[in-house]
Amino acid sequence: MRPETLKRYAAPVPRYTSYPTAPHFSSRVGADQYGAWLKALPKDARLSLYMHIPYCDQLCWYCGCNTKATRRYEPIARYVDALEHEIDLVGAALKPGQEAEHIHFGGGSPNILSAEDIVRLGDRLKQLVRFGANVEYAVEVDPRIMPDDRIAAFAQAGVNRVSIGVQDFAPQVQLAINRVQSFQKTRAVIEGFRKHGVQSVNIDLVYGLPYQTRASVEKTIEQVVSLSPDRVALFGYAHLPQRLPHQRLIPEDQLPDIKERFAQSNRAANKLVEAGYVRVGLDHFAKPGDRLACGDVRRNFQGYTTDDAGILIGLGASAIGRLPQGYVQNAVSTQEYIRCVEAGELATARGHQMSTEDEMRSLAIERLMCGFHFPERELNRRFGQAACEVVEEARMLMDSDTDGLIEPDPDGDGFRVTEKGRLFVRSIASVFDSYLGTSQARHSAGV
Repeated sequence: MRPETLKRYAAPVPRYTSYPTAPHFSSRVGADQYGAWLKALPKDARLSLYMHIPYCDQLCWYCGCNTKATRRYEPIARYVDALEHEIDLVGAALKPGQEAEHIHFGGGSPNILSAEDIVRLGDRLKQLVRFGANVEYAVEVDPRIMPDDRIAAFAQAGVNRVSIGVQDFAPQVQLAINRVQSFQKTRAVIEGFRKHGVQSVNIDLVYGLPYQTRASVEKTIEQVVSLSPDRVALFGYAHLPQRLPHQRLIPEDQLPDIKERFAQSNRAANKLVEAGYVRVGLDHFAKPGDRLACGDVRRNFQGYTTDDAGILIGLGASAIGRLPQGYVQNAVSTQEYIRCVEAGELATARGHQMSTEDEMRSLAIERLMCGFHFPERELNRRFGQAACEVVEEARMLMDSDTDGLIEPDPDGDGFRVTEKGRLFVRSIASVFDSYLGTSQARHSAGV
């Protein structure tokens, strides 16, 4: 691809794990509205749960998550108490007996919790909702702090999928991002989970890190494939030191340029496909028999998922939920979150009530991000005349594309993203984002 074309489509754009994206949420949606939305849910509503643990043993310098490093357990213990308060508050608003199909512990590092607190929170979630017969219960872990008793505790709580953070196995890269993690330790943790019956394994990787090269990325992929994960997520590093001060510790002059990032992404993707993985969406890969490779996928704050429940309940500081009426987000500050729930109040600090236009654009962006297809017929069927503006934008995009990134759908249903355009789908989707550029939010490179 020509350097000038690559540079043009590498302009910063959102990752589109939601639409509108979180920077466009506002305080116009608060705790009272969230409580009303919860109470309005029908008893047979299909739910998913997300619980956020905003603590790590040490801070990785590349990290963009809402977390803080601590070596003391006292603040974590108080936070676990607050989570129980929030679970009680949400449970009081939900109708009894509602069922969850997907549960996800994220962070931070959820395995910073003691074994006792892992089991304790797992038991409380079972009091909040019924677990569906085929529930997927996932947890993100840092293998550097993963004693066997915590592995056993997650298994006892019901976890059946584990997501292992790796990023890169090259020692020079690990030192530059403050995350020294051996291949042997990572393998031992995966084997430990499998020994305890947790057979589904995800591995998270990052390209575009300091000192990475195509050769080092390829070696990391070979090591990852030898671990036989069911899924691999391949993310581009988002360097945002203006927003994330700890990223200023990254040696900026050693970051790969746009051309090298593009090449690293391609090299990694090709190696995973050669190893038999199926490419899913923009940056996920799955074994052919995995659920992610076998059916329709959706996109939410955890990335690509098979979770098609219409409602996501977020628990914990900064956690985001999605209900039919719109999005809600808890207070980002752990202290403010704890203050709210200890006072007997939901911790909702902001959110967004969806309009018809939001719903249309959200649908278009999610279909592009997941299936690389602009759904003209579906938009017209669901929204009628209201869809005309979005459909016209799609036709204008087709008329103006001179780089071969999209092509008309052979069945006359909108357009499809070409193989060449796949890596630029975030930039293509951004055409339908009516909020882009209306805030001071900073985004990662589009490649």
